[in-house]
Amino acid sequence: MMRDLPRHFAALGVTLWVGGMWLLGYVVVPVLFKALPDRQLAGMVAGQLFTVLAYIGIACALYLIIYQLQQSGRAALRLNAFRVTVAMLLLVLAGEFILQPILAGLKLQALPLDVMNSAFAPRFKTWHIISEILFLIQSMLGIALVLLPSKPKTLPPRTSEHIDATAMRS
Repeated sequence: MMRDLPRHFAALGVTLWVGGMWLLGYVVVPVLFKALPDRQLAGMVAGQLFTVLAYIGIACALYLIIYQLQQSGRAALRLNAFRVTVAMLLLVLAGEFILQPILAGLKLQALPLDVMNSAFAPRFKTWHIISEILFLIQSMLGIALVLLPSKPKTLPPRTSEHIDATAMRS
């Protein structure tokens, strides 16, 4: 049981990260914008939630990468699950440390107006759409991460080689 703990943590990490993305992006945020009367407030709360999710994603991705490398060594680099994890990590990093600062800067430049009621609205919309597209790609990669095996398949020896090796020993 204890030796399976790293594998269980990996499964929980994928569940937390990918499940959190789907829940936040496709359930919580739409409900926020529908339920709150102030779209600016809904956007502020959604932004804070996405930041929390980004740090959860970074932590989970780093654990998964380390786990996969520990389990498979350099062979992990050839695993689709490893590649998907790295791609998702890069998307999270781009979203949190490139796109979010751009969006926050546009909001600050628009003050005292709401960015959507300012001259910065077209640029904000463009960057927001880019952010949404990256999140959608990350969500789709999340499906792959859930479904892909995280270990290389071990193939049984081919029958003819096995027979030849057995015959040579006799």
